[in-house]
Amino acid sequence: MRVVVYGAGAVGGVIGAKLFQHGHEVTFIARGRNFDVLSKNGIRLETPDETSTLRVPVVQDPLAVSPHVSDTVILTVKSQDTLAALQRLAQVASPDTAIVCGQNGVENERVALRLFKNVYGMCVMTPATHLEPGVVQVYASPISGLLDVGRWPAGKDDTIEELARMLNASTFDSVARDDIARWKWGKLLMNLGNAVEAVCGPQARPGVLWQRAAEEGTAVMDAAGIDYVQHEEDAQRRGSLLNYGQVGGRERGGGSTWQSLTRATGSIETDFLTGEIVLQGRLHGVATPVNEVLQKLANQLATQHQSPGFWSEDEVLAMLPSE
Repeated sequence: MRVVVYGAGAVGGVIGAKLFQHGHEVTFIARGRNFDVLSKNGIRLETPDETSTLRVPVVQDPLAVSPHVSDTVILTVKSQDTLAALQRLAQVASPDTAIVCGQNGVENERVALRLFKNVYGMCVMTPATHLEPGVVQVYASPISGLLDVGRWPAGKDDTIEELARMLNASTFDSVARDDIARWKWGKLLMNLGNAVEAVCGPQARPGVLWQRAAEEGTAVMDAAGIDYVQHEEDAQRRGSLLNYGQVGGRERGGGSTWQSLTRATGSIETDFLTGEIVLQGRLHGVATPVNEVLQKLANQLATQHQSPGFWSEDEVLAMLPSE
């Protein structure tokens, strides 16, 4: 099985580099400055234990991949780029091609199913960072992350069992699940902290603002009748598997949204994380004022190319409507 990793940022870069490092056939699809550096120098993978430079094959456009139906595509672009990426891929790939959505949120799989028959979810729990073109860091060792996989919205098959085996042989811990949607909805609740990090900085993530955003998320999912993995089950899955360390003498900064703002990309995935809770709240009559304010402020930072942490937690709490 060749793995095509569509998006060589933090998550895609680490997954592709680790698979390649352990003998699997991998091709990256990257863009812009990241493609330029990867094609010239290879990908630089930094971990708490070592730094490696790997010459993973890379193309700039799906049309240059010549995908075969036996390939598995791991999609790791940000959610706001999913539709355009898959439309481009669909021009050359069979609708039977396996598409694995290794992204936050739960919308990507629905988008993929409009174009491809075999769509899978990947619940990504890996402390990865990408702030410089051609360079990715992973802050956990010896296990680089937890990457559970399954058909969307339910089921498993030989393709996903084989991918799980490949990941397990490449420093990840991967379980092939028949209920992957539950795990990704549970991960979405944790990802509500991404907007808090973006707006107030990483130090605010465990605070009152994040707690209130998560409470709204839980209320919304309960009202919508959505089955999701709760804290106790998630904690049991993680156990003591992820051992965090420093890379280059530094601890990890913020998560994916914080990284997008730090790189000043001009767009972030908040509409598909925090915005998913706002959407579900409106569909099911549940008020979501905290998530609405966070969504608005995070998007404002992105479009204005401002750095994360522009507002304090107290300032954001003061913006909320009185109860």
